[in-house]
Amino acid sequence: MYKRSLQLLLVVFAAFTMLGATSPSARFQRLGHDLMCTCGCSEILLECNHVGCPNSTAEIADLRAQLNAGASDAGIFKFFVAKYGPTVLAEPVRGGFDDVAWVGPFAFLLLGAVLILVLLRLWQKRHAQLAPASNLPPETTDALRERIRKETRYGE
Repeated sequence: MYKRSLQLLLVVFAAFTMLGATSPSARFQRLGHDLMCTCGCSEILLECNHVGCPNSTAEIADLRAQLNAGASDAGIFKFFVAKYGPTVLAEPVRGGFDDVAWVGPFAFLLLGAVLILVLLRLWQKRHAQLAPASNLPPETTDALRERIRKETRYGE
């Protein structure tokens, strides 16, 4: 029983430690799909189908060189941003000013909805303050209508 438990523990440990391990080609594919080609074709780096693309071969060579040098993913992204600019990233990096790209649209949508609600409340209050003379007693209303009829008759 002790031997089986030890074997099970060893298998579980090996499974958990190996789950994060990826082959170099899988890492190359993953990172190559997180980068954009800078030739203006708006394609992912490894999927650039621009015939005779002047940039993709140099970028792929830089990616291979960074991987061979043992750079981390964050280090590779920093290298590409420094060399080609922030448009080389397929999506903004989380953190710093780039959080605005993630949070901004939702925040502006929420702010717009709140602004519309506030404006509607203000217009509703203004409309309530300018209520028609329907709150007047019927005698006053009838007299006011008769006066309006007399004053608006043309030619009499």
